Amino acid sequence: MGRHAEIVRALAMRATGAKLRSDGAALGDEALKAEGRRRETAGRIARAEAKAARRTARH
Repeated sequence: MGRHAEIVRALAMRATGAKLRSDGAALGDEALKAEGRRRETAGRIARAEAKAARRTARH
């Protein structure tokens, strides 16, 4: 997968997590909120790794 695609995938993962967390808060569902937090965190980590890979691959 291309580096840009990895960053886009990570951003999509974060957005999905934020939506789940928001839905969980609206419904009062703690499990849904927890899943949203996990996905958001995974998205942040994936984006940081993709950005680091881009930085090291430039030269």
